[in-house]
Amino acid sequence: MEQFVLDDILSHLEKPARYLGSEWNTVHKDWDGASVRMAFAFPDLYEVGMSHLGLQILYGLVNTYPDYLMERVFAPAPDLEAELRRRGLPLFSLESHRPLRDFDILGFTLQYELTFTNILNMIDLAGISLLASERSAFDPLVIAGGPVAANPEPLAPFIDAFVIGEGEEALPEILAAIRQIKLDNTRWERGDILKKLAGIPGVYIPSCYSVEYNREGRVQGFTGLCPDTPSQVRRRLVPDLDTVYYPTAPVVPLVEAVHERGMLELFRGCTRGCRFCQAGMIYRPVRERHTGNLHRQAGEIIDNTGYEELSLVSLSSLDYSDLDGLLQPLRDRCARSRTGISLPSLRVDSFSVDVARQLPGGRRTSLTLAPEAGTQRLRDVINKGVTEADLLDAVAAATAAGWSAIKLYFMVGLPTEEQADLEGIGDLVRKVRQTGRSAARGKHKLRISVSASSFVPKAHTPFQWEGQLPRPLLAERHAFLRDLVRNSGADYHWHDIGTSFLEAVLARGDRRLAGVLVEAWRRGCRFDGWTEHFHFDRWQESFRAVDLDPEFYAARKLAYEEVLPWNLIDAGIDREFLIREHRRALAGVATPDCRRASCEGCGVCPALEVEPQLVKKAPSNLSGKLT
Repeated sequence: MEQFVLDDILSHLEKPARYLGSEWNTVHKDWDGASVRMAFAFPDLYEVGMSHLGLQILYGLVNTYPDYLMERVFAPAPDLEAELRRRGLPLFSLESHRPLRDFDILGFTLQYELTFTNILNMIDLAGISLLASERSAFDPLVIAGGPVAANPEPLAPFIDAFVIGEGEEALPEILAAIRQIKLDNTRWERGDILKKLAGIPGVYIPSCYSVEYNREGRVQGFTGLCPDTPSQVRRRLVPDLDTVYYPTAPVVPLVEAVHERGMLELFRGCTRGCRFCQAGMIYRPVRERHTGNLHRQAGEIIDNTGYEELSLVSLSSLDYSDLDGLLQPLRDRCARSRTGISLPSLRVDSFSVDVARQLPGGRRTSLTLAPEAGTQRLRDVINKGVTEADLLDAVAAATAAGWSAIKLYFMVGLPTEEQADLEGIGDLVRKVRQTGRSAARGKHKLRISVSASSFVPKAHTPFQWEGQLPRPLLAERHAFLRDLVRNSGADYHWHDIGTSFLEAVLARGDRRLAGVLVEAWRRGCRFDGWTEHFHFDRWQESFRAVDLDPEFYAARKLAYEEVLPWNLIDAGIDREFLIREHRRALAGVATPDCRRASCEGCGVCPALEVEPQLVKKAPSNLSGKLT
C-alpha cells in the first residue's frame, strides 16, 4: 500500500497506532528474500491479540528461519473496516502493509468461538473467496489452529487446513512443504497442495472428508475422499518444551494492550481434571520447562522489553514442581530491575495467597478466586478439588496480607445443579465476608464481587455429552443468584446469556453451521464477544434463514454411542476415560490428580510412549511457606 494512502487512512482512525507495525522488537524482513511468506491473523482487536502468547511464539519462531517471513494482521476495528470498504482497498499486514492476498499463507488462531464472524470478515476484506472450494491456485492457503480447533467443523468450509494441537513443530513442516512446492517450479493444483499437507501429522484437511447426516440431523459418519485419509487426525504435541523456541524478545505493543507484561510460560498441561475444562484435557500431559531455562528466559525478557511486570503463565502455575527453586532466584533477579512478578491465576488455598504475597511488586488490591460452585456436592461433580475450608483459608490469608477486594468466580447451569447449590453461593459469600472482615481486623474495608458465567459444554471433555440449560431457565437462575448475592453484601456480575448460548452452539456444532455464519456476517455481525457489538437478534434471523435450530446444538444431551461432529479429531484423551469421568460426575465422585495419586487411565501417556509413573510429580507439600 502506498505510504501516502496509508497515512490518509490512519488520519481518520481513532487508534491509528494499532496498524503501524513499528513496535519495539518487530521483525521487518526482506520480502523478496523470503521463499515462503505467511500472515498471522488474530481475529480480534490489536489490544487483545498482542496479549496472546501463542502469537508471540509463532511470530518469533517463523522469523528465525532465514527464508521464511511472518507478519501480523488483526481484526480491523469498525472505523478501519469502513475506510477500507469505502475506498475499495484490501486488508493489509502490519509490518509491510502489503495486501493479504500477496502472502502464501493466511493463518488464523482460534481462541474463542465468538470470533468466527471476524474470520469471515477478514477473509472477505483480503479479497479472498469465503469458501475454500472456490479458491484458485493463486489464492493464499487459509489455515487455522488453536484450542477451538478441537472442534473445527463449523469453520470447515472456509479453511483449507487446520493444525490440530501445538504449532511449534507442525507449522515449520507446513512452511517447508510449501517451500518445496514452490521450488519444484511445477504447476500444482490447489487440491494437490492440500493432499501434500494432509501427509503432515496433525494437519486436518476438511475437503478430504465428506459428512453424512441422518434424518434427525445428527452426524451419521464421515467418508475419506483423499488417498490414505486417516480416520482421525491426531493432535500435535511438543514432548519437551526445553527443545523448542520461546520468545524472549517479544513485540512490545504501541497501544495499551489487555495485558501489558512479559510472559514466562512455566509448563503446559494440567492434570487436576476439572470436568468442564477443555484446556485441562487437550493440553495433557504436564510438560515443565527446566528451572535454569526459565531463569535465563526471564532475564532476557526483562532486558529486551522494559516491562515492569513478569507474569508466570500456565494453567495452574503454582503446580510447578520446583517452585522454590524457581521463585527465589527469580525474585532476586527481578529486584535488581524493580520488576514485579504476578500470577494470573491462583488456586483456592492459603498457600497460593502466601506465595503471591511474597512476590515483588505485587499489588494488594483485588484477588480472584474461583470455587466455581456453591456446595461441596457440586464441586465434586465438576471435580474442582476445592473445599469451603480452602476458600475461607485463602480469604483470611489474603485480607490479613492487605488485599482489599475479593472477586469470586462461579458457573451457573452446571450439570446436576439444584437450587441448593445456588443458595450455597449466597451462604459462601456471607462466610467470605465474615472471614475477611475478621482477618482484616478493621485495617481496611473489604469489597467482594461475584462474577458468574453460564456453563458451556466443550468438545473432548467429560461434559461434552451434557447440554446447556435453556436460556429462560438460565436467566431465572442468574436473577435468583443476583438477589442472593446482593443480599449477602456483594456485587453481582454475569456474562451475557445470549453470548454463552451462541458459544455453546458453535462449540458443539457441525459443518451446517457454516451457512449460519455467512448469514450472520452478511447481517453485520462482528466482534460478537464484545457486549457493545453483539446482536443476538441478527443471529436468530440467521438461524431461521438456513432453517437450523440452535437449541439442537446447545441444549441437547448427547448419547455415548452418538457420532460427534468432532470425532475426526483425536485430542489424545481416551474416549472411555471421558465416559468414566462423566459417569463419576453424575455419581458425585471426585477423581484425584494423577500427579499426586495413581494413573487414572486418560490415555495420554501411552499414546506418547511415556510411562505414567515417569511423569514429573507435582510438589507433595503445598502447605509450607517459601523462604
